[in-house]
Amino acid sequence: MAGSRKSSPRGEANGVALPLSALDLVPLVQGGTSVAALRAAAELARAVDRFGYKRIWYAEHHNMPGIATTMPDILIAHVGSMTARIRLGAGGVMLPNHSALEVAESYKLLEAIYPGRIDLGIGRAPGTDALTALALRRSRKALTADDFLEQLGELIAWGGGKFPPGNPFREVRAMPDDRPLPPLYLLGSSTSGAELAAEMGVAFAFAGHFSPDSPDLAMRAYRTGFFPTGVLEKPYAILALSVHCADSDEAAHRMASSMLLSFAQLRTGHPGRLPSPEQAMAHVFTPEEEKIVTFFKKLQIVGTPEQVRARIVEIATRTQADEVMIATHAYDPAARIRSYELLAQAFGLPEAITASPAGITAEKITNSRS
Repeated sequence: MAGSRKSSPRGEANGVALPLSALDLVPLVQGGTSVAALRAAAELARAVDRFGYKRIWYAEHHNMPGIATTMPDILIAHVGSMTARIRLGAGGVMLPNHSALEVAESYKLLEAIYPGRIDLGIGRAPGTDALTALALRRSRKALTADDFLEQLGELIAWGGGKFPPGNPFREVRAMPDDRPLPPLYLLGSSTSGAELAAEMGVAFAFAGHFSPDSPDLAMRAYRTGFFPTGVLEKPYAILALSVHCADSDEAAHRMASSMLLSFAQLRTGHPGRLPSPEQAMAHVFTPEEEKIVTFFKKLQIVGTPEQVRARIVEIATRTQADEVMIATHAYDPAARIRSYELLAQAFGLPEAITASPAGITAEKITNSRS
């Protein structure tokens, strides 16, 4: 029978309870459809809402065959009505691909639909290759422009700040003008992003689930350089980690194998849909792929609940993370939900449910691929 759980000290880092959140890239799997992938995304959102996760974010990627998250705002609107309390956000909007006014209006509108539940993560990268970025921005001048700080300033001004006198956009209002811009998070995978977030006095999220750089330097740079500006009085850092958790160590590594092969294919110029564990374990890796897999294994946290919890707490404590965002990119939607459920139980999340959400079964989700 489902029931609430009380928080547990076993989920502490730095002496305080460690909040967990989720990052969903909405994997497109081999043999599956986008319709099924989006149904699975909705089921995951409902599940982590019930399990007690703090927020769920969606990334912006383009021209990537194995990822369906092209427009985070649409996914947020899609799952918002299916969830009750979890925060919904972009992790993030790749600002150079958009006008600042468009982003301000999209997320103020979402804030009006789901008051107090929206986050706005902002990134500087295109989230794609150079040619696709050119197609998105429609001019080579826009592609090479180094105007991220100018765009970010415009976004903040349209979110509730003010343009300086003489600015041509001073009379343009981002609608709806009675709702604020959602809380801002600057995303980064290096120390430069951390330093910018610290200088601006906003929250920071480090992409530890794929960054080749250790999170330690970036997280330290953010904390030591943080300057309170009125946006935040003290720093707040989220650390994203790649995690695969299962009832057995063997099952966890089996689930994680899909991502290893997918990452190797991506890095060798052969991106595709997420392969099944059977395909991944039968694959004969080339020497180049082996090097990539060896590197990516260092980023993955894989194992049983106790093994995974210990590793997450160690990293969160070492980096002084205020929150950990879990990215579980898996072929089987049911195994992915189970991974998040086991983590909720291992960390004693305050509202975690001990049973799977009503209506969700492994058979149902697996059959939804057709």
